[in-house]
Amino acid sequence: MIKKPVYIIAEAGVNHNGSLDLAKRLVDVAKDAGADAVKFQTWKTELLVTESAEKADYQKRNTPQDVSQYGLLKSLELSYQEFTELKEYCDKKNIDFLSTPDEFQSADFLYDLQDVFKISSGEITNFSFLQHIGKFNKKVILSTGMANMQEIEDALGVLIDSGMQKKDITVLHCNSQYPTPMEDVNLRAMQSIAEKLKVKVGYSDHTLGIEVPIAAVAMGAEVIEKHFTLDRNMEGPDHRASLEPDKLKEMVKAIRNIEVALGSSVKKCSPSEEKNITVFRKSIVARKDIRAGELFSIGNLETKRPGSGISPMYISKLLGAASVKDYKRNEQIEWQ
Repeated sequence: MIKKPVYIIAEAGVNHNGSLDLAKRLVDVAKDAGADAVKFQTWKTELLVTESAEKADYQKRNTPQDVSQYGLLKSLELSYQEFTELKEYCDKKNIDFLSTPDEFQSADFLYDLQDVFKISSGEITNFSFLQHIGKFNKKVILSTGMANMQEIEDALGVLIDSGMQKKDITVLHCNSQYPTPMEDVNLRAMQSIAEKLKVKVGYSDHTLGIEVPIAAVAMGAEVIEKHFTLDRNMEGPDHRASLEPDKLKEMVKAIRNIEVALGSSVKKCSPSEEKNITVFRKSIVARKDIRAGELFSIGNLETKRPGSGISPMYISKLLGAASVKDYKRNEQIEWQ
């Protein structure tokens, strides 16, 4: 399922506002933008939070004050039947369906719907849940918001001890603040994860723009995840930290361009610039008229465009040698 070189996940999350119709429209937007996958979140509210659980600050800012986290999540919850419909709709649209399970029952439900399991940042210290997912023997994308290197290493250990191979795990650097301040992105940490833990890495972005995920691709990310919405002005907790359709399309296009631009790492003259060699490089020419038998010197040689003659790199081979012919000023010197 995960394509090379960069797998782009359009994160719909809960931006469907509890509506299957809106969820399907989000699938359409993700497909139109060129993303590889569209991802949702699956949970049963009563299995996820207590009724007294507090909302995050960004949830408080973007949702009514008198609605609890329990009430908020209940209003955003889609049924298992609706997720089955969403999976079928994604298949019809030829885009990968993904959904992050937030508790055990939903993880078991999603087993038959997807080949890749995304584990959210909130579960990175949940030993039993990590172990449960690890035993599925499916590919895993692990987000690391709020985590330090030791916690990431511990989570990897649980997954591997449960039967997974490291090659089937991709670790996403992530910051779990919505939106993430630029000074807190710490994108170099993604490379530190790759170097220290010897795993494939990617980046899950919660900044307001598109420049950071693009930079992450240039720095080696193999997976990019980014929230998107139909309209940032819609009611709901995540809309204001999400991209609208035109920006999602712009991000995908930029990432695909960066993929091509990264190239092979071999430094050589490219086909498109070969024709410029003679235009911009120089050749050895006569600084003034030179008579046959006259010795070549710095005084009677210089370098000028075009580069169709002897390269200036070989001027030392000419110095002190006698010219075998007459040359006019600016005439290219020939090998003799």
